[in-house]
Amino acid sequence: MVNIQSLLRENIKNLRPYRSARDEFKGEAEIYIDANENPFDHPYSRYPDPLQWKLKEKIALFKNIDPKYIFLGNGSDEPIDIVIRAFCNPGVDDIIAPNPSYGMYQVSADINDVKLIQVPLRADFTLDFDLMLATAGPQTKVAFLCSPNNPSGNVLPVEEMKNFIRKFNGLVVIDEAYIDFCEQDSMKNYIEEFPNLVVIQTFSKAWGSASIRIGMAFANTEIISIFNKIKAPYNISNPAQEEAMKMLDQMDILQKEIKMIIAERKRMALELTRFKGVLEIYPSEANFLLVKVDDANKLYHFLTSQGIIVRNRHGQLHCNNCLRITVGTPTENDIFFIKLNEYYHEKDFVFG
Repeated sequence: MVNIQSLLRENIKNLRPYRSARDEFKGEAEIYIDANENPFDHPYSRYPDPLQWKLKEKIALFKNIDPKYIFLGNGSDEPIDIVIRAFCNPGVDDIIAPNPSYGMYQVSADINDVKLIQVPLRADFTLDFDLMLATAGPQTKVAFLCSPNNPSGNVLPVEEMKNFIRKFNGLVVIDEAYIDFCEQDSMKNYIEEFPNLVVIQTFSKAWGSASIRIGMAFANTEIISIFNKIKAPYNISNPAQEEAMKMLDQMDILQKEIKMIIAERKRMALELTRFKGVLEIYPSEANFLLVKVDDANKLYHFLTSQGIIVRNRHGQLHCNNCLRITVGTPTENDIFFIKLNEYYHEKDFVFG
C-alpha cells in the first residue's frame, strides 16, 4: 500500500499554512472586525468561506460522497497544479501521462520544473497499462489518466485502472472532466479503497458553468488536508460559490441538457459518415468528437471563415488531419452540417 507521507515533499510536510481570519473563527457573529474588510454593506465586502463547506455539502448530496473527501479548486487546473507542487521535487521527480491527452499536465509540469514522461497511446487511443507501469521510474511520483480522454473521447476500463492503481507506487490522478457524458461510473467510488487515488471533475463541461472556474477533487482526507494546506486562502470567490449553488438547484435542467448533448453526439457521428472527405469518426463518450478528414488545416480555415470554430488537433500523436468538434445545440449542429456540405460540394447530400 502506498504511503502518502513518503511521497510528499519534505518542505510541504513542514509547511505551516497561512491561517486566515475565517480559519480562526467558525460560526456566525454580529460584528466582524477581524479581517480588515470594508465594514459597509456591499454584496461582496466579506471574504468567502475558505473551505466552501455549504457548497461542498450540496455537491456531496448530488455526488453521493462525504464532503470531507471533496476539495474545490479554481477550475480543475488548480488541483492538477497542487498535486505536482505537493509531491514532486523540482528538477528531481517526474510524472507520467498518456499521449495525446489534456495539455495542462505538460504546462503544470513545466511551470514546476518537473519532467513529464509521455506514454504513447495505441493508434486507436487505448492505453497500454503495462507500458505505463514499465515507463515509471524510481522518481515517478504521479500518474495522470484522463477518462474520457481529451482529445480522443474514449474511456479507460475501470478494472484496468483499478489494477494500475494497485501496482503503481505513487499518486494516480484520474481526470474525469467529461464523466457526465458517459455511462461508466466515476472512479471516485474507489477513493476509500485506494489511498493513492485522486479523482478530478469540473463544473465547466456538463454543468454549464465554465466561467465560474470551479473544479472538484475527490480523495481521502489525508490528501484533501494536503491540498487545503497548499491552496490560496480564498481560492473560490463568493460569486462563484453562489452560482455553483444555483446550478445545483437546476440539476433537472442540466440532466435534460446532458441527454440532448449525448443524443446530438450520436446524430453528429452518423451524419458525418455521409461525407466523402470524412475519413474516420473516433468513438466518443465525451461532449465532442475527434474526426479525421482529408485536409484538417484547409477545412479548419474554411469553417473559421464561416464563423464556426473547431479545434485543429493536426500534429498531435495519432491525430494527423483530425479536428475535435464539440457538440453544439441542435441548431448550431445543423448550421455546421450545412457549411460542411458547402465545403465538400456534396450535391446529392440530403441533410437530416
